[in-house]
Amino acid sequence: MKPVKVGICGLGTVGGGTFNVLVRNADEIARRAGRPIIVEQVGARRDNPDCDITGVSRTHDIFEVARNPEIDVLVELIGGYDVAYELVMEAIANGKHVVTANKALIAVHGNEIFRAAAEKGVMVAFEAAVAGGIPVIKSLREGLGANRIQWLAGIINGTGNFILSAMRDEGRSFDDVLAEAQALGYAEADPTFDVEGIDAAHKLTILASIAFGVPLQFDKAYTEGISRITADDIEQADNLGYIIKHLGITRATAKGLELRVHPTLIPKERLLANVHGVKNAIEVMGDAVGPTLYYGAGAGAEPTASAVVADLLDVARDIATDHRYRVPYLAFAEINQHGDTLPILPMEEIETACYLRLHAVDRPGVLARVASILSEQGISIEAIIQKEATEGELVPIILLTHRARELHMNEAIRQLEALVDVAGSVVRIRVEDLDDNA
Repeated sequence: MKPVKVGICGLGTVGGGTFNVLVRNADEIARRAGRPIIVEQVGARRDNPDCDITGVSRTHDIFEVARNPEIDVLVELIGGYDVAYELVMEAIANGKHVVTANKALIAVHGNEIFRAAAEKGVMVAFEAAVAGGIPVIKSLREGLGANRIQWLAGIINGTGNFILSAMRDEGRSFDDVLAEAQALGYAEADPTFDVEGIDAAHKLTILASIAFGVPLQFDKAYTEGISRITADDIEQADNLGYIIKHLGITRATAKGLELRVHPTLIPKERLLANVHGVKNAIEVMGDAVGPTLYYGAGAGAEPTASAVVADLLDVARDIATDHRYRVPYLAFAEINQHGDTLPILPMEEIETACYLRLHAVDRPGVLARVASILSEQGISIEAIIQKEATEGELVPIILLTHRARELHMNEAIRQLEALVDVAGSVVRIRVEDLDDNA
């Protein structure tokens, strides 16, 4: 059969990995696709010393690839929002299928990209946009198609997981481990997207849309980072039988969808609690299948390339199929475009249990006042840990609460921080026992 000709835009870590996998495994890929998949052109500003692109057309103008009449599929691996959006829309306008690993692009602009692709009858594939080499998109979209998804929760940022794992294993501070992560190349010079949960929120937005058949709504995701967590918090969580993970969680409720990224205490025996280092994992609860776990490398040249090439295989197989009969981009043939039947809940409406840490003056009546403030907001305490100290000194108080509405918890924290006997701000980490809260 006629070969599928690919244009790769971006020859960095993932672009180089994709090129190398396509060349190295060309025969195996052709056997799976039923036709060869060849790299016709590369659009990149600079060379990648790990790639030998001798004999392949090369251009510094990535838009030339989008307009090249010889190209069947454009592979967008440049990252970012604006230029990547223009490139993908140009490729679609020129009747080209698109494969991308760009989670930010899909989370923010996916709705209009999919609309334009449907009008042109071309495919947009994005398996590599979430969790690197883990085939969770395909699993959600196709493998779990018989299920009504109840919830999913995931460690979907390897940098954050590396930091929390090292803090727990070695008793080190957040800043110390972050510096190591940057030295190892796990974290960027500006780590905001990773440690503040923005990267995870991009991915969670995509997963939620596929799981529940709603539009992509990144702007409604609640996002909270891990920079305030201390080694003492991790030790206290361990003493209480929990491990702290930075989770993305989405859950269907009678009122709407939860869509949130934040530090979370998980019981030690849970599967997600035992995912360490830079690995990713997503647990999905379906009404028919029950819990399933997807684990593996969430980043890296060839793990991510594995997902990019898998998308290319799908495009090669379906390239001649009428677009009305292809697997829908977000799994559902009809998306509730207005989100009115399953709206994204504001965080204030969500109920969670919480771990609270505050520093209070050790004098009679302080702990009673703390308990009173929580009680006034309808929040009941499950456990309290208070270390011994000389009267008048600041002492850390650790509280575990039962489930309470976020709005009430926020008000309680505001009042606690206003107490003259409390120093600094209260640290709050949500507590989830995922298997019991489906």
